[in-house]
Amino acid sequence: METVTIQNRSDFAQWAIERAKAIVAEEGGNLALAVRDQGDDQIADRANALGQAITDALLEVFDGLMPED
Repeated sequence: METVTIQNRSDFAQWAIERAKAIVAEEGGNLALAVRDQGDDQIADRANALGQAITDALLEVFDGLMPED
């Protein structure tokens, strides 16, 4: 994943849009396929993966806001 410098609110909004698109394309697609073709355990696993991807993205940007020591 490439590093993005966020200098203002517009940069952050653009990053959030692009990151959300990537998460939905990958994890949302996997969840949709699980709903269509697999059982409850696989659906739960894919739903958890989607939630984890969202959490990871939020922590990624939060960590970038923290001052470096």
